[in-house]
Amino acid sequence: MERDYVLGTHDEEIARLGLQHSVWRPFATRAWQRAGFTRGQTLVDLGCGPGWATLDLADLVGPDGRVVAIDRSRRFLDALEAVARARGIAHVTTHEQDLAQDALPVNGADGLWARWVFAFVPGPRDLLARAVDALRPGGTIVLHEYMDYRTWRLHPPSRVFEEFVDEVMASWRENGGEPDIGPPIALWLEELGVSVRSLTPIQEAPRKHDHFWQWPTAFVGTGIDRLVELGRISEARGREIHEAYAQHAATPHAFQALPSVLEIVGEKR
Repeated sequence: MERDYVLGTHDEEIARLGLQHSVWRPFATRAWQRAGFTRGQTLVDLGCGPGWATLDLADLVGPDGRVVAIDRSRRFLDALEAVARARGIAHVTTHEQDLAQDALPVNGADGLWARWVFAFVPGPRDLLARAVDALRPGGTIVLHEYMDYRTWRLHPPSRVFEEFVDEVMASWRENGGEPDIGPPIALWLEELGVSVRSLTPIQEAPRKHDHFWQWPTAFVGTGIDRLVELGRISEARGREIHEAYAQHAATPHAFQALPSVLEIVGEKR
């Protein structure tokens, strides 16, 4: 049986995650460079989803390296494996595992990457400990996690949209997650034997013509549908949120402040 996510694993979500990665790719690749990810290494993509970042990591390490992609969704892993086969990529291995409890299927890795994984996992500190254990001494870990999700606001303000953001956060917490997990992780890493090299806040404030605008717009569409599916909001309320967002997009000079993200780069002692 497919292990579902609070945001779903349907085709629309796979497409949204692809768009998300295309928007966030420059931030990810810069972080990987800072961590020293390079050719020939063994890297872990923890909570890889349908593998958009996995494929970039596979290109980075080259055929002499290896990428270990781990996710709880068989559907996501099937999507990754299909693309890897089509591209002739043989140095990616996939593992279907429940990140909340299963031991990670790798040790002595040179590096580990995760983006918006710990925010959704019950027991994030335990998962972090297992992630650190998967690294060799001197191995590096790179994480992108939300620091303050409520910074996602429309300008001019919209109370309807603010209630949507509150519902999104509540739905994650109802499923055992914590949206603002970034700061605790930075503290836990030091306790777990990782020297934090850098903490970098990331927050964008796009207008409609900006490339970054596509990321929140895609999430609003699938996010509303998912909240309706979960029974957290009515279809009528969903239409109100859609209309408020469309009106904002049509407002001259309008912009939105996106959820703030904390980039963490650390080295295992």
